[in-house]
Amino acid sequence: MGAPSEKAKILLNMFDRPTEPVFMPKGDNNSVFDVPSEYLVDEYRPLENDLSNRFSGVEKIPVKKISIPDLNIPLSLGRRENFSLFIPRHNRIAARLISIFMGMRSLDDFISLATYCRDRLNPYLFVYALSVAILHRPDTKNLPIPTLNEVFPEKYMDGAIFAQAKETSNIVPSNQRVPLVIPVDYTATDLELEHRIAYWREDLGINLHHWHWHLVYPFNADRNIVDKDRRGELFFYMHQQIMARYNFERFCNNLARCKRLLNWREPVEEGYFPKLDSLVSSRVWPPRFDNTKLSDINREVDQITFDIQDLERWRDRIFSAIHSGSVIDSSGNTIQLTESRGIDILGNILEASILTINRNLYGDLHNLGHVALALAHDPDHKHLETFGVIADPATAMRDPAFYRLHAFVDDIFQEHKNTLPRYTVQQLDFTGVRVTGFEVINDGGRKNVFQTFWQQSDVELSRGMDFTPRGSLLARFTHLQHTPFSYKIQVTNSGAARQGTVRIFLAPATDERGLPMLFRDQKNMFVELDKFTVNLRPSNNVIDRKSTDSSLTIPFERTFRNIGSDRPAEGSAGLEAFNFCGCGWPQHMLLPKGATGGFPCQLFIMVSDFKDDRVDQPDPSSKPCADAASFCGIRDSLYPDKRSMGYPFDRLPRDGVDTLNQFLTPNMRVQDINIEFTNRTVRPRTPGMNSDTV
Repeated sequence: MGAPSEKAKILLNMFDRPTEPVFMPKGDNNSVFDVPSEYLVDEYRPLENDLSNRFSGVEKIPVKKISIPDLNIPLSLGRRENFSLFIPRHNRIAARLISIFMGMRSLDDFISLATYCRDRLNPYLFVYALSVAILHRPDTKNLPIPTLNEVFPEKYMDGAIFAQAKETSNIVPSNQRVPLVIPVDYTATDLELEHRIAYWREDLGINLHHWHWHLVYPFNADRNIVDKDRRGELFFYMHQQIMARYNFERFCNNLARCKRLLNWREPVEEGYFPKLDSLVSSRVWPPRFDNTKLSDINREVDQITFDIQDLERWRDRIFSAIHSGSVIDSSGNTIQLTESRGIDILGNILEASILTINRNLYGDLHNLGHVALALAHDPDHKHLETFGVIADPATAMRDPAFYRLHAFVDDIFQEHKNTLPRYTVQQLDFTGVRVTGFEVINDGGRKNVFQTFWQQSDVELSRGMDFTPRGSLLARFTHLQHTPFSYKIQVTNSGAARQGTVRIFLAPATDERGLPMLFRDQKNMFVELDKFTVNLRPSNNVIDRKSTDSSLTIPFERTFRNIGSDRPAEGSAGLEAFNFCGCGWPQHMLLPKGATGGFPCQLFIMVSDFKDDRVDQPDPSSKPCADAASFCGIRDSLYPDKRSMGYPFDRLPRDGVDTLNQFLTPNMRVQDINIEFTNRTVRPRTPGMNSDTV
């Protein structure tokens, strides 16, 4: 992958201060767009003659005049409205804008159109569509898109901080500003049991991952953008793993596993008060009160009408299709839900993406489930309220109801998985390969112990702070962290040299009552920690692997990268890894929190036969950011594992297997592990430096 062109980098200025006019200084160099007079919106036309004098002496970015395509559909969303990918009207608008951006024949035309659109369109809509287009256009896909917490920081932190931020930026010189501290507990107290895991639900990295995953895998855009390899299956697996991690975290905090949202006519027990302001929209994020009842939705303002009965009808039809083993496409043809393709078909139906096989029959269960929860407080727009945080992929994971909904969605997927043939010993074993030893060593030298604690880190706010003095402005937040560790694996190979795939998973040793789990329950609690290919010599092999090399995480610097000051130098080894989208689970959240005194877990390792895992394509290691392939795939490539996602835990066990030990074959091994949490907080991390306890 080559470095982005200097001209393409101009687009990064579009993300800077999203509601300030495009002709205001942008980027680290305070460059200004020299726009044609026709591109100025009406309210700024009187300033036309003053602009050249007002910003004299700064770098000017020339913008050529082009014929502007029809923007009536994108312009139909008000500039100060909120924006939701899950509301069909909004999603159609976004898909149209993405299509227009993708249709620009040259980079110059793309830049010109983006310049014209920026001050006219809804900023949330504009940034989303621009981001998707940049990621998928061949002339821009190498650009490092800013993280959303930089562009719209109000989606991720206490709204009260922004008044303080504006005061600080107006009074304190840039080089003397100290980070503004985001409170650890600002959405609730521990009187609300769900608040015990607010640190997880509201984590910036987790929510950024969810946002960026939906950028890479939009469900409505041109088909060549949406139709990626095994997209529906990846929708299933990524969210199944989120649910496994969430329930794991609940166990660590003495909470029962999440209840499925089975009855849409019962009140939703969990309320949520997000405490988020909006620096763009004219409405703040509304709360949902405890025991709110879901209602039929009839909102003319959003052009959306559906009944709770519609959700129930779609659910029943999908279950019926699973039990019959086939679905009916829009032409009336019967399509079998096979072992290899069934989960992919169901993923596209359930979400529902434009790839759904029959929207009229199977509906839009997942997306409108989000909408029903997001509008439960004002289903008919009687109070002129906007939707709740669960309607925005950037904020949805903050809400406890997100997990109630996805426990229900995952239950549907598991119903299909339970109909599939069970893996035989032959399908699980790797003849001649045996895992003879397995241990974990953390950086403190302790064996078979994971250690977790709190860490403070700083993120940049200035890119999203409109109409304030320039200069860096940092926010300091507290998040979960763990001591780095490494795996040491001993494998014997009685045959010739060959390749294997190492698969590492972690699960709680007991259920929420402290009792041993049956394997059929525990298998859904296994969270993937790593997956990688190894060369096995004849006889004995010792495999060392660092936790920071995990196949599903991205490092802290890529989760929260500042594309200006943190960007590696052109031609450096780190540039390519920096460029690809920030899709990947945050490294600091690789492990659950654990508990004071230790939380007992079981660490599972398996070495499978690579010839049965192999996908014929160029070496994935040559692709930038292939290191986070488990959740995000590999750009412009096939998913790098032929097996079903979640293998070997994605199906019911064979007859006679009631426990994990009974499930094991010689190429597998289990190690008992404790996760020890220490309630200490370390100072903000600086790349390359050690942190000290506060």
